[in-house]
Amino acid sequence: QVQVVESGGGLVQAGGSLRLSCAASGSFFSIRIMGWYRQAPGKARELVATITGGGSTNYGDSVKGRFTISRDNAKKMGYLQMNSLKPEDTAVYYCNVGGYGPGGSWGQGTQVTVSS
Repeated sequence: QVQVVESGGGLVQAGGSLRLSCAASGSFFSIRIMGWYRQAPGKARELVATITGGGSTNYGDSVKGRFTISRDNAKKMGYLQMNSLKPEDTAVYYCNVGGYGPGGSWGQGTQVTVSS
């Protein structure tokens, strides 16, 4: 079982930047898809970005051009660089390793709050 821990959330003004980190443990990290999802109060969890073990990326429409997902397989780390933040980016951000299905592992989430 993969353990996942997020860090790096916080309060930032609109237009600012934050970098989230995701630390994973367990085997086969380098071949597992990794993703960031977010959930705002009263809303469903939504895709932010995913990255395969080989580095192919996919982004949700609302963050394209502003957020960048990356990973370091040797360190078993994932990252989400968030630029040009907007108040609507406010949410709990979750790291996922292994996919959204039953085989995936989730972190506890980190709060990101963007003030206007």
